[in-house]
Amino acid sequence: MAAYDEQEYTKSFQLGVWKRLIPLLGNYRRDFALMLIFNLACAAVDVALPLFQRYAIATFIEGDTLRGLLPYALCYLVVILFQALSVVAFSRNAMYIEMSLGRDLRRDLFHHLQTLSLSFYNVTPVGYLIARVMSDTNRIASMISWNLADLLWALFYVLGTFGAMLVLNWRLALVILLIVPAIALLTGYFQGRILHWNRKVRKLNSKITGAFNEGITGAKTAKTLVIEEQSTENFRKITGEMHDSGVRAARLSAVYIPLVLFCSSLAVAIVLLRGGTMVTEQVLEIATLSAFATYAVGVFEPIQSIAANLSEFISLQASIERVTGLLDQRPQVVDTPEVEAKYGDAFHPKKENWEPLEGEIEFRDVTFRYPDGGEDVLSHFNLHIPAGTTVAIVGETGAGKSTLVNLACRFFEPTSGQILIDGRDYRERSQLWLHSNIGYVLQNPHLFSGTVRENIRYGRLEASDEEVEAAARAVSADTVVAKLEKGWDSDVGEGGDRLSTGEKQLISFARAVLADPRIFVLDEATSSIDTQTEQLIQDAIDHLLQDRTSFLIAHRLSTIRKADMILVVRDGQIVERGTHLELLKRKGYYHDLYSRQFAEEHAAKVLG
Repeated sequence: MAAYDEQEYTKSFQLGVWKRLIPLLGNYRRDFALMLIFNLACAAVDVALPLFQRYAIATFIEGDTLRGLLPYALCYLVVILFQALSVVAFSRNAMYIEMSLGRDLRRDLFHHLQTLSLSFYNVTPVGYLIARVMSDTNRIASMISWNLADLLWALFYVLGTFGAMLVLNWRLALVILLIVPAIALLTGYFQGRILHWNRKVRKLNSKITGAFNEGITGAKTAKTLVIEEQSTENFRKITGEMHDSGVRAARLSAVYIPLVLFCSSLAVAIVLLRGGTMVTEQVLEIATLSAFATYAVGVFEPIQSIAANLSEFISLQASIERVTGLLDQRPQVVDTPEVEAKYGDAFHPKKENWEPLEGEIEFRDVTFRYPDGGEDVLSHFNLHIPAGTTVAIVGETGAGKSTLVNLACRFFEPTSGQILIDGRDYRERSQLWLHSNIGYVLQNPHLFSGTVRENIRYGRLEASDEEVEAAARAVSADTVVAKLEKGWDSDVGEGGDRLSTGEKQLISFARAVLADPRIFVLDEATSSIDTQTEQLIQDAIDHLLQDRTSFLIAHRLSTIRKADMILVVRDGQIVERGTHLELLKRKGYYHDLYSRQFAEEHAAKVLG
């Protein structure tokens, strides 16, 4: 599976892409309708003002009288006030649409991300997701509201102006109408090229966000490795590519818009030349020419606005494609409609239908390969784990230890074969049912921003403070709290960066304990804890794992000697299985691993 950030979007301007926004926009039909009405009102006033000018010249200047000036001025004032109120009204509607649409897009994207499988996050850069959820959604919301408002006003004004000019003098109006085909041709020529470079800008923006994220989170590593210059050079290269792509898009726009303006200015010049001749020939009133000239000059800016906004909307398609492309990603692991109907989904669980989980697990003729891999990681694999069994999985780095656990936890599903939980294929029950019965402690734990108490309570949200504190005491996490200034209410920082790795591990272990799961997974969970702390929680582990099915992915073999079953993994295959003593007696691969590690630990103690 290729990283989604590498996907190329090459479609030209297509209405089908834009139709994807209709369900979201439909929630704000009333606001769009009001914005349309107020835009129409503003444009109508702008179209009417030259007619006021024509009346004033014909009545007060050519008529050489001030009679009726006061009613005229009052009427003019009312029209201007009406226009001002219309501007305020459509601005409020546009602002509301922008904020609401941006919120809905971000909410839908985040909601959708929660449904995607683990395999998606294995191949998708963080920067890609951040750019989609923040940058692209902001751009879509802003342009759909404000740029659309500008485009609507300009369109209404141009149409109204052409209508008024046709009524005043259709011959002169036809001169300006000649620019419409020219603008259409220019837009057709430039839109594909502008869209191409703006798509590249959006893609590079994702890479920049990812590089920036890595630069911050990996700052300590970069400094210890003294690679600041290389990191800066890589970042400079990506930003340079984005700069060049943006400049290319800007150059195309810089040629496109002046060409539109030139066509418009040429039409205005011809109108003034022809209109002046008609006035001298006394076939056109000077008041009418004045209004017509105002229209001809005034239509210049709206046509420019239409051209500029069309260019912006052309480039916006790249953002829409990326957002909808992310929404189109489907999870690799899904429940069947029948399972969802009975058990519910992650957001609407039907817990009353959930059967209790005992913890018996069976791999039956399982073959598995990762979605982005071509070779089988497991082939016709069989394993039976009785409920309440402690299974330790050992092997060198990359041997495939986590694969077994990921399959058992249904983070991935077998390519062929079955995995049974309590005698039933686990695909016959919901993912949430299984995951709610699993306590997972990772080697590199993740804590959420908030207090220690809040992070432990994520294990079971309805737990009381007393239960939270009891779970912490069970794994000696209360020793971490005792060192903190505000105790249980101490903020752990972003990702738990105010705590050491060992302290974060203890908090995450307490969180898993609070969940009271039927299946425990400890993924090298004690590797980041010092020997003294490890001994403290080892007794707690022995107590907590009683009568629970558990998987121990262990680096320190000394921590798994009491396991009921030890699986030795090598090159994706189970090469040995048995208890600690049974495997040592065989003097096979496990014996070599254990002897080598024992010798290393003994040497470290002597040197220490």
